Amino acid sequence: MNVSEYISNYLEETVQIAQKVSRDEIEKALEILRHVKKEGGRLFILGVGGSAANASHAVNDFRKIGGIETYAPTDNVAELTARTNDEGWETTFSEWLKTSKLCKKDCLIIFSVGGGSKTASLNIVNAFKLANERGAGTVSIVSRDGGYAAQASDVCIRIPVLDHTRITPHAEGWQGILWHLMVNAINEI
Repeated sequence: MNVSEYISNYLEETVQIAQKVSRDEIEKALEILRHVKKEGGRLFILGVGGSAANASHAVNDFRKIGGIETYAPTDNVAELTARTNDEGWETTFSEWLKTSKLCKKDCLIIFSVGGGSKTASLNIVNAFKLANERGAGTVSIVSRDGGYAAQASDVCIRIPVLDHTRITPHAEGWQGILWHLMVNAINEI
């Protein structure tokens, strides 16, 4: 495959994902986010790796454009690494959320390629468990089979897998497309 064919394939996959992604799940996520804004709740956005970088960018947009008090635990690298060192990676998000007094007016958005499992992204799994215990809303944008997120989220938007070699770039790219859609829709509808 040459460069031109690769570009065409990648962009064609993007079009196919746009056609397949669930509009119903996006609409449900928007309902939750509009409720959080109306009730004065807070939004916590969690992600690891590239999804953590997306979470940081999304915090800016939901605060500045969407008008929702929004945070990402990965934006405070000192606390994140202290918790990882002292308590272990598995509880970094849940303990941060406890200190933030996560409650039923709040919502988690999870950005993750795999959605967490018994062996991967346990910090996300534990954050879901805490959110569900406290009655906070949960929205996830994931790929593959959705992992733990598919079972634990109020809304799980799954990015279809079209080619196994491009799961991560499509999942993380679509996180951006979807949060931009949602943050703008909050103000426009």
